Amino acid sequence: MRVLRILTRKELNTYFLSPFGWVVLAFVVLMQGLSLSSAMKGFRDTPVKDSLVYVTFHTPLFWFFFLFIFPLITMRLFAEEERSGTLETLLTAPVRTWQVVLSKYFAAMIFYVILWIPAYFQFKAFSWFTEIPPAYSEGALLGSFAILLLMGSTFTAIGCLSSALTSSQIIAGIITITILVIHYFLGFVTVIWGESFAGAGFFHYISSQQHLHYFSNGLLDSRPVVYYLSFSAFILFLTYQVIDLRRWRP
Repeated sequence: MRVLRILTRKELNTYFLSPFGWVVLAFVVLMQGLSLSSAMKGFRDTPVKDSLVYVTFHTPLFWFFFLFIFPLITMRLFAEEERSGTLETLLTAPVRTWQVVLSKYFAAMIFYVILWIPAYFQFKAFSWFTEIPPAYSEGALLGSFAILLLMGSTFTAIGCLSSALTSSQIIAGIITITILVIHYFLGFVTVIWGESFAGAGFFHYISSQQHLHYFSNGLLDSRPVVYYLSFSAFILFLTYQVIDLRRWRP
C-alpha cells in the first residue's frame, strides 16, 4: 500500500504542479456556475416544479461540459508517458502493474472529486447570501453528488483505458469522448423507439440521464451503484491487461 500511496501522490501532484490542472478546475467552476445561473434564471422567469438541483444538472450546458471533463483529466495518464518513454522505465521499476494502473486511476478520481467541491458551495451560497430558503432538499443535493461520483468512477476508468491504448493524448481524448457520447445517447433509445421492444429494460439500466434524474430527486437506487462500480472494475481490469502486455512485450 505504501508504493500505491507514493505513486498516487506523484500522479496527483502533476495536476496541481502544472497550469493545466488549474485551468481544468477553473473551467469546471465556470461552467457549473453558468449552469446554476441559467437554472436560477429559469426559476425567475417561469414557475418550475422541479428543484434547483434537478434543473441545474439537467441543462444541456451541464452535459456538454460534464462529458468533456474526463478526456481532459485522463488523456495524459498513460499516453504521455508512452510518448516520452517514461512508461517503460516505470514498468521496469520494482512496482506491480496493478499499482501503476490504480495509482493513476485514484489520482484522476481524487482530482475529479476536488473539481466538484466548489459546486457544492455554489449551491450552499444560495441560502448563505439570501434570506430565501434553498429551492432544493439536502437529499437531492447529496444524491446528485453521489451519482456524479458513481458516473465519474466509470467514465474516468474509460479515460484510463483510452489513454493506455495510444501514445497520443489527442487520440486518447477523442476515444474517451466518443465512447462517452455514445453511452450518453444510448439513454435516448427508449425515448426514440418506445418501451415495447425486448431490450428497453437494459437501456434504462445503463441510462446516465435516468440515474441522474432519480438521484437528483433524492431517490436512491442500488442498481446504478452496482452497475457503475462493476463496470469500473471491468474497465480497469482491461486497462491492467493492456499495460501488463507492454511490460512483457519484447
